[in-house]
Amino acid sequence: MHRTVIALVALTGVMAAAAPAHGADRAVLQRDADKLVDYGAPGVLAEVDTPNGKVKVRSGYGDTEARTPVSWHTHFRAGSATKTFTATVLLQLVGEGRLTLDDTVDHWLPGVVAGNGNDGTKITVRNLLQHTSGLPDYTRALPFLDNAEDFEANRFRTLTAPDMVAMAMKYAPTFAPGTGWEYSNTNYLLAGMIVNKVTGHDWQQEVQRRIIAPLGLRNTTAPYTDPHLPEPHAVGYQRFAKDEAAIDVTALNPSWAGAAGAIVSDTDDINTFLRALITGKLLKPAQLKEMQTTVPAPELDPVFQGARYGLGLMWVPASCGGYWSHGGDIHGFKTRDAVSADGRRSAVITMNTDSPVAKPGLPPLTQDMSVDLMEHAICGTA
Repeated sequence: MHRTVIALVALTGVMAAAAPAHGADRAVLQRDADKLVDYGAPGVLAEVDTPNGKVKVRSGYGDTEARTPVSWHTHFRAGSATKTFTATVLLQLVGEGRLTLDDTVDHWLPGVVAGNGNDGTKITVRNLLQHTSGLPDYTRALPFLDNAEDFEANRFRTLTAPDMVAMAMKYAPTFAPGTGWEYSNTNYLLAGMIVNKVTGHDWQQEVQRRIIAPLGLRNTTAPYTDPHLPEPHAVGYQRFAKDEAAIDVTALNPSWAGAAGAIVSDTDDINTFLRALITGKLLKPAQLKEMQTTVPAPELDPVFQGARYGLGLMWVPASCGGYWSHGGDIHGFKTRDAVSADGRRSAVITMNTDSPVAKPGLPPLTQDMSVDLMEHAICGTA
């Protein structure tokens, strides 16, 4: 990647817009962003939107070689934050009476989920969006995601959702549908395929038509195979093993992530989307209630203690009650987001690695590295 080398800049910075948050808020958020760099993020940008205005803080470097900061308007791969977009589209279709949450996968995709104990006649659309299907994760069949040499050989490879679902069917389910909870990207590939079956359009087209265009999300795209990020963007770094050097993985074909994780966005747009969603601008009340009806998600406890999962959203407890969220991890980028229950406060963090390694001597984290910043951003405890 071409890099423009400029003079050394400060590691930290704050930008306020509209009616800025109090100085104390900014100072605490800056401290939290600096802590994320200490725990292994090359660079960080966080935006917090409140009734009193918005504030952005950044720390570290968007390009460690050029020693330049993350742009205030950086684009990034949102990873699994994509799932909230996909779930919203499907719930809009439910609200239009074009399908129901109790429809089986086999009703819409006959024969697609079958083999090795997987049975699409027993899995509902709700199970997919809720991660209660028990379906194996297709990423298990993609070894290049976990190996630097294989990644370099496959980073521009195009994969289709049907092919990846077929890969997942080589593995047995984890549990019978509806009897457990386990995060599986296969669920959302199938959700995207059902969007296509119901509408006749790819999930990307429906996200564009139903969410991106109406909300004016000018810096959000739902790409197919385009490996490049729009400018400006940070360099995405990845360590494939803790003792290996990080490599530049910014350019990659996002087709392997699909409706589970391919969206590209920025902090402004994701904040706008989350607030619109929670305040009822995208879903009818019945469908928003379904999205926010949660089940225990014990797999998340080590990083988000007490978190519960709805339909493409999770509820994270906090000192002020909690917040709605759906972060995303994808090669080169880690996204964390949050929106208060009333939609009045929201926050988005982007870090330009999905494989942070903390500086020596720091105590190990006992929760997700974003939790402190989100607590201060959403609960206003700064």
